[in-house]
Amino acid sequence: MKTDVAIIGAGPSGLFLANLLHAEGIGVTVIERQSKEHVLSRIRAGVLEVITTDLLDRLGLSERKDQEGLEHGGFYLARDEHLIHIDLKRLTGKCVTVYGQTEVERDLIDLAEKEGVNIVWSASDVALHDVDGAAPSVSFTSDGTEQTLTAKFIAGCDGYHGPSRQAIPAACGAGFERVYPFGWLGILADVAPCNDELIYASHTNGFALASMRSPSRSRYYLQVPLDEDINAWSDDRIWDELAVRLGAEVAANMECGPSIEKSIAPLRSFVFEPMRYGNLFLAGDAAHIVPPTGAKGLNLAASDVTYLSDALIGYFRNGNEAGLKAYSEKALARVWKSERFSWYLTNLMHRFPDSGAFEKRMQDAELDYIASSEAAQKVIAENYIGLPL
Repeated sequence: MKTDVAIIGAGPSGLFLANLLHAEGIGVTVIERQSKEHVLSRIRAGVLEVITTDLLDRLGLSERKDQEGLEHGGFYLARDEHLIHIDLKRLTGKCVTVYGQTEVERDLIDLAEKEGVNIVWSASDVALHDVDGAAPSVSFTSDGTEQTLTAKFIAGCDGYHGPSRQAIPAACGAGFERVYPFGWLGILADVAPCNDELIYASHTNGFALASMRSPSRSRYYLQVPLDEDINAWSDDRIWDELAVRLGAEVAANMECGPSIEKSIAPLRSFVFEPMRYGNLFLAGDAAHIVPPTGAKGLNLAASDVTYLSDALIGYFRNGNEAGLKAYSEKALARVWKSERFSWYLTNLMHRFPDSGAFEKRMQDAELDYIASSEAAQKVIAENYIGLPL
C-alpha cells in the first residue's frame, strides 16, 4: 500500500488533517487502533477558539456547529461567591463556541466517509519504520492481515500514548512535563446549565467548574486527589459539593439530576520537542498535553493542523519545503504560550496539597487584581479566545 501522507490516529488532529489534505487532492490514509463506534463514544470537552471554528468552516462543516453550538462572549472566575466576569466580546471582539469534541469528530468522520477518505479502523500492532528515511512506512494488522503502508510523510496524531512519538530516538528529542497532584472528577447530566457562561471557581475545598454541552446537558467538575475512589462519590454527594464550591448564588440556579457519565481525569502539562523528526511530524496530543483549565487541548490540535496542512499542501503543490522546515518551531511557539496560560489558570484556581497560607493569599491577591484591572482581564481574554497564528 502507498499513499502521500500516512496519518496515525483518527482523533481531531488526524481527522482535520486528513480532510484538509484530501480536499487538495493529496493522498491520505488514516490508521486508527480503535473502532469508529469507540471514537464516537468518547465524551470530551469542546470550547472552540476561532481558529477551530474557522477550520470547520473551511471544510464546509458549519451547519451543525452553527445550529447546535453555543456562542459564548465571556466566562466567570469565582472566589468566595464573588463572580469576576471576563467579557471576551468586549475585550477582544471575539467569542468562543461551546460544541463538544465528540460532535466535531462526528462531523469530520461524516465528511471523510462522504469524500472517500481512506480510514482503517481497529488497526492493531501499529509500528512506524524508517521515519528518517526517504520512504517511511507504517505496519499494522487489520482484519487479521498484516499490512504495510509506505508514504512520503507520516503525521503522528495518535495521542500521548501512541507509537508515533516513541519512534523518535531518545537522543533526538526531549519531553518537558508537570504532573499535577490532583484530578478532575467530572459528571455529565441531562440538566439545564446553571449559567449561560462557564464558571471557574476557586474554593477552600478545591476547584470547581460549571460548564455545558447544550441548553439541556451540563458538565461539572470537581478537583479531587489523584487516588480518589470514584465509587465514593454518589450523585448526591457531587451535587452537594458543587453547591458549596460554586457558592450560594450559582447553586440557586443549579438543576440536579442523575449522572449519565462520571470519571476522574488526571492533569498534566507536557511538551515534546521537536515536533518533527525526519519525515515524521507530530500533532495534537502526540506532542503536547495541557490541563483542561484553559480549554486548549482541542484548539492546539487545530493550530498544529493548520500549520502542518499548509506546509504539506505547499510541498505537494510546488515542492516548497519551507513550511515543513518551519513547522516544529512555529507550532511550538504557540504551544508553549498556551501551556503557560493553562498552567497559570491551573495554579490560580486550584488548591495544592503542599500550599500554605502564603500561597492562598497570593491566589486571593491575584484574583482581587483581576477583578479590579481591565488590563489583567484583557490579558486573560486574549489568551482564552486563542492567540493569533
